[in-house]
Amino acid sequence: MAKPVKLSTRTFETQTLALKYYREMLGGYEDGDRITDPEHDADLRALIERYDPLLENHGQPVKGYQHIAYFERRRTETHGTSCFYFVRNDGTEDKFSYRHAVIGKLKDRGEEFADACRQAVHLDCIVKKKRLFAMHANNTGRMRCEKTGQLITYDEAHLDHEEPFFAEIVSEFQIINDWQKGIPDDVISEPQALKTTATFNDCSIENAFRKFHLQRAKFRILSVAANLSTAHLARRPKGEKA
Repeated sequence: MAKPVKLSTRTFETQTLALKYYREMLGGYEDGDRITDPEHDADLRALIERYDPLLENHGQPVKGYQHIAYFERRRTETHGTSCFYFVRNDGTEDKFSYRHAVIGKLKDRGEEFADACRQAVHLDCIVKKKRLFAMHANNTGRMRCEKTGQLITYDEAHLDHEEPFFAEIVSEFQIINDWQKGIPDDVISEPQALKTTATFNDCSIENAFRKFHLQRAKFRILSVAANLSTAHLARRPKGEKA
């Protein structure tokens, strides 16, 4: 049975229609743009207003829709994809997934662990991307996207994980630490207000993952558009066919 999504500003007959609406809204802006359409702003606030009680009831920090000054579209540093961010009246900021908000999904411990892993290797990936461009870019500073063949600049490029995908590397690291049944409570930070991404509490574990990642990861340069078209593969559980 279809589940309606009831907001203070509008009602969607199904979650599918709500997801389509917010996906098209996000696609109508460029990275770095402020959400300027008053109707879009109101609908984003209404979505967070609906989502906050669910977060609070499960002990997760709320977004605080009452204190939001404005919304932006930004490219996430750790995932290389675009999403909605908001800036509060006090200057603090956070990101949120419209998909999670629409379907009422909460991040589980495994997702928080994957976020901490991605945050741990963020600077390593920047260094790797710069090295690839230094080694292979042409005299105009462009490299070819390995999927489309299009010549792209550094800013137009995304450093992509070939197989093993990043999610598979994270799973392997959990297995060698005997954490496949669950992440110990003290390994990563607990959710906190104003903190958008979980991080490792122990730098020795963080460094161990960084070393493991560098040993296992294989990279390629893709255009941002090509990366988005293959992003679902990188999130695919190990062993599942496309």
